[in-house]
Amino acid sequence: MKGGRSMPVKIRIIHAQDFLKATPAGELDFEESKRILLKIAAIVVPQDDYELIIDTRKAHSVMSPTDLWQLAKEISTFGEKFRRKTAVICPRERFNQAQFLELCSFNRGYDIHAFTSYEDAIDWLCSSAEVL
Repeated sequence: MKGGRSMPVKIRIIHAQDFLKATPAGELDFEESKRILLKIAAIVVPQDDYELIIDTRKAHSVMSPTDLWQLAKEISTFGEKFRRKTAVICPRERFNQAQFLELCSFNRGYDIHAFTSYEDAIDWLCSSAEVL
C-alpha cells in the first residue's frame, strides 16, 4: 500500500454471472437473479470483517437503469451485510451503468464504488481512508 502501513484486509469476490440470470429472450430475470443473490449473500457475507468485490466483467445480462435502481433497493434489504466497502468491477463499456448503481447505493447509505480495473478496486478496498 502506498504511503504507509498496510492493514490486512479480507476480501470476498462474487461473480455476477453466478447470480445475474437471463430469460430465454435474453432479458434480465430480475426475480431469479434476486433470489440467487440473496442466497449468495447469506453464504459468503455472514462476517462483518470482509470487503466485497462484485465482478460483472463476464456477466451476460445488461441491466437497465430501472434494474440497477431495483438492485440498489434490494441491496438495502440485506441490512448490514453490504455496509462495508463493496467494489463493483465492470467492463469499460458498462462503466456508466456501474456508476449509476454506485449513486443509487450511495443514496441508500452504502459504500459501493465502480471500477474497470481489478487493481484499482483492490487499492480502494485496502485503503483505510474514509470516502466522503
